Amino acid sequence: MPDYQATTDWARARDAADPLRAFRDEFLIPPHRARDGVPVDSVYFCGNSLGLQPRTVREAVNAELDYWGELGVEGHFKGRLPWMDYHEFLRDDLAAIVGAQPSEVVAMNTLGVNLHLMMVSFYRPGAERPAILIEAGAFPTDRYAVESQIRFHGFDPASALIELQPDEPNGTTSMQAIERALAEHGSRIALVMLPGVQYRSGQAFDLRAITELAHRHGCNVGFDLAHAVGNLPLQLHDSGADFAIWCSYKYLNGGPGAVGGAFVHERHAKAVLPRFAGWWGHDKDTRFQMGPEFVPTPGADGWQLSNPPILALAPLRVSLEIFRRAGMSRLRAKSLQLTGYLEWLVHSRLAAVLEVVTPADPARRGAQLSIRVAGGRERGRALFEYLLQQGIIGDWREPDVIRISPAPLYNRFADCLAFAHAVQAWQRIG
Repeated sequence: MPDYQATTDWARARDAADPLRAFRDEFLIPPHRARDGVPVDSVYFCGNSLGLQPRTVREAVNAELDYWGELGVEGHFKGRLPWMDYHEFLRDDLAAIVGAQPSEVVAMNTLGVNLHLMMVSFYRPGAERPAILIEAGAFPTDRYAVESQIRFHGFDPASALIELQPDEPNGTTSMQAIERALAEHGSRIALVMLPGVQYRSGQAFDLRAITELAHRHGCNVGFDLAHAVGNLPLQLHDSGADFAIWCSYKYLNGGPGAVGGAFVHERHAKAVLPRFAGWWGHDKDTRFQMGPEFVPTPGADGWQLSNPPILALAPLRVSLEIFRRAGMSRLRAKSLQLTGYLEWLVHSRLAAVLEVVTPADPARRGAQLSIRVAGGRERGRALFEYLLQQGIIGDWREPDVIRISPAPLYNRFADCLAFAHAVQAWQRIG
């Protein structure tokens, strides 16, 4: 057990020794107005829902606005980062974060749109193999998209939508449960579609093990990495997954409604696959010949529909550059320490009040701890509202979970201790 202490001096000393501490200053921390009226930084644990704004985002967006004003349409070819190829300026950093080859990733659209685009290519149901496997309690984006795709292909979700039921305490799912589901239904499953990190429980899944197992049963495999990208070191290429999709407004700090991303494994780079084609997915070398036949760009770029949204990509480009300097391995090392400290505080100081839902094994979770409050939902909501009043920002997921996620780019050990102190204060007055 690490030598944790629940003291302000200990937390400050750990923060002072943190090699990544300077990155916090690169973000705007939402202010909280204390009782004396003096604004102070809030304690922000909501990077799993919306990441914070990097300070240089405004400058980056304004630069593109200036180019637009000064160059007009010529901004596509001139300026520091010509718009024609703007998405390519994010490619290498994005590939490094998700453990992919640059040609396997693209920043485009949003998560839901990309999921539909990927399923057009990788969900190819037939009479003998019509089904999709998802986790029970999947996020609505995935559930609605999967169900609608099943119906679109003429099948009934009542039989073709298979939900993986949790089999562990607190609603988490073992690898054995996945093995059992595929042993029972694998011959009927066309696509296995699971999360990298389950949004409610915070459980992380073994992408490579799932992919290898599903491929042995003849299933295609895709992952929703909304809560995994920028949170865990990923090795998408080595996992062998057919595709993955994600949003960029959580741990990647791309801003509200940010441009999402997609991964397509290199073995599909030149494959003849059904897809919804768009002009910007056409082979780059002949795109402007305006021919009638669609010739896809090899790799993930071939799934693009339209030209890149420059003003929306600029914030993401800024944040990815911060990730490059910080390094995912160093961020993960700090994340393990922060979340480990938060967990220790809950178990050692708050066990009468709080229960951690997220797996205790650090290898099976990211930054997020999902927490239930003793006494049920109403007590949980009361604590959640109290924390907000104290400037401690987490988020609530029905029916009864508070999610607290220390993001290593800007959270501190002192933040975790402040959370514990606030819960103790609520307990005393409750």
